[in-house]
Amino acid sequence: MKIALDPYMYRHLPIPKMVDKVAELGYNYIELSPRDDFMPFYKYPRVDKARIKEFKKALSDTGVQLSSLLPMQHWAGPDEEDREAAVRNWKRVIEIAVEMDVQVLNTEFTGHNDKPYKCEQMFMRSMEELIPLFEKEGLEIHIQAHPFDFIERNNDAVDLIRGFDKDWLGYFYAVPHTFFYDDGKGDIAAMLDYAGDKLKHINIADTYNHKASSCLRYVVNPPGVHATVHQHLDIGKGDIDWDVLFSKLRELKFDGIVTAAVFGEEHRADESSRFMLKRITEELVDKNVGVVVE
Repeated sequence: MKIALDPYMYRHLPIPKMVDKVAELGYNYIELSPRDDFMPFYKYPRVDKARIKEFKKALSDTGVQLSSLLPMQHWAGPDEEDREAAVRNWKRVIEIAVEMDVQVLNTEFTGHNDKPYKCEQMFMRSMEELIPLFEKEGLEIHIQAHPFDFIERNNDAVDLIRGFDKDWLGYFYAVPHTFFYDDGKGDIAAMLDYAGDKLKHINIADTYNHKASSCLRYVVNPPGVHATVHQHLDIGKGDIDWDVLFSKLRELKFDGIVTAAVFGEEHRADESSRFMLKRITEELVDKNVGVVVE
């Protein structure tokens, strides 16, 4: 098992300082989500040989490693010009992953939840272009469903991933998306069981159930506006049943990548990051006999 930090709350730090901070917090791995000076959201990467060298030196100096990169591109968007740009950007991402010695790329389905059929066509077209490159470079791809993606449900996401029948293509369960994954029921055990051997990656953060209180947990104006809302909070601050989640992961002897992915605590980022590492370690290492932490 690899326990990683998504350092999004430290994106204001230069890359070497960010790596130093992750090491100071006690993590051995970084899952690098989008940042403006490396791989921005939905844009072409801002990376040259010098920046890669700087990043790799910081990793070497601290002993921290990259567990994964998290590129975000509109590869399933309904607009063909945007899709073509996303594939072009993905090709550069693949080159960077190889140069950075990163084997795992995790991402989202993207697209629009109000155009699922069109977006699935676009996604399949993008995959047709990218699968040969993923396979050529020996990369693993882990995909998560996300609120407002063309796929938001756990089982639908797992089924589509299984449809490709590729050992290197896995499912990423994002705990803060739990209540979108099964329409507010939050049956984590059932969803992880359904993912089965396709479950390769999980991120950890708490969230509220947007379906609770007669769907009035959030009041938005004007009433009925099309919006998807969720949080990435410290464990215990939302509605996730953590006893069920951790118990199920221990039962499954999950040994993939576990990422602390809190975004809503920037005012106390260090305290939050240390708390998350301690809680994850207690639940998934100390209580999980036989699981090896890398």
